[in-house]
Amino acid sequence: MAGRRGFRSLYYISPIENLPSILREGILSHAEVQRRGISFLPIYDSSIVESRQRIWTPDGRSLWHFANLYFQPRNAMLYRVVNEKKTRKVVVLGIKPQVLEIASFISIGNAASPLSVILPKEEGIKKLQEKEIWEILHREWWAQEDGSKRIMMSECLVPERVPPEYIQTIYVADRGDVDEVKGILGPMAERIPVVAEPHLFFRPRHWWKVTDTLFLVDGDMFFSHMQTLTVSVNTVGVMGKGMASRAKYQFPDVYVRYQEVCRQRILVMGKPYLYKREVSLERELAEGPLPEANEATWFLLFPTKRHWRERSDIHGIEEGLRWIREHYRAEGIRSLAVPALGCGLGGLDWRDVGPLMARYLADLEIQVAIYLPQEKKVPPELLSREFLLGQSDER
Repeated sequence: MAGRRGFRSLYYISPIENLPSILREGILSHAEVQRRGISFLPIYDSSIVESRQRIWTPDGRSLWHFANLYFQPRNAMLYRVVNEKKTRKVVVLGIKPQVLEIASFISIGNAASPLSVILPKEEGIKKLQEKEIWEILHREWWAQEDGSKRIMMSECLVPERVPPEYIQTIYVADRGDVDEVKGILGPMAERIPVVAEPHLFFRPRHWWKVTDTLFLVDGDMFFSHMQTLTVSVNTVGVMGKGMASRAKYQFPDVYVRYQEVCRQRILVMGKPYLYKREVSLERELAEGPLPEANEATWFLLFPTKRHWRERSDIHGIEEGLRWIREHYRAEGIRSLAVPALGCGLGGLDWRDVGPLMARYLADLEIQVAIYLPQEKKVPPELLSREFLLGQSDER
């Protein structure tokens, strides 16, 4: 596609076991797989597949007769697939944008949803390129309420088959999978690069073990599997920038509760507020059932400053950390994800904040993940056990 809002690639999600047949036969519709008698490992449950058999495109064919590609692979379906315990290794195939030339229809949103509309290709491409939808397609997160969960699963529908010649890249979750996929590719490995992209698969870019229960993580905290997620806030009820702004839009009920506790002066420096939300974030993020997810995800609203215009207060942060240490058992916190409190937009330095957080959180009897600042890379020497706890890394 030409122009500012062009598509560099489209994407297909597959178990690694299906890769040999895809390289040989191409990406096939369900009808074509059945017609050719190809054995494959299903990635979606039967209810999803059957529902697509009952949905019709404008030319009178069911979705059963189309190979479906995503415009944004990091979506709710991939989240579900990689987090299902029964699922083995998954790859994401990057498909050349020229595949649009053989496509017939574009679904604005998950084609199986009754809220989505299936449009002829040219009309659908123009719709996807509209500013509001384009921005949703390129988000790092989604929510049910604003339709972004559905829209991020928008599909390109290709009749019956995408030939293997359209595969331009294969993405895997970690470096350990690269050699395995290259072995499957054989001579084709010379023309199809295999790229380890953990972020695409909702994994941290890196993580470091500090103690048996304390970890440092470079990644997106809102995709953590911890039971309790911590959000840095002020005490005047304004979620303006950074992670607080993300929480405001992704979890509107958290924002409403935050404003409420600020208005009632319940949230004060040194005393975080624990919102025991009775909803599983993992189930919210996934498309379809995710039976082994946390039953509920809680949010710890942690004040790092009084007013949003101020610099973060390291003494108030220390008091809040002391509160966690003294109350986590009684409050029922079973695992905890915490950002680098006061760093980044708060103006504090990891050199000061890191050791302070480690001192209070290192020996809690639960798993604790500290998510590193995203605004500025932390030097490796400031991530060591010796720096954070004053102890040698040798056990």
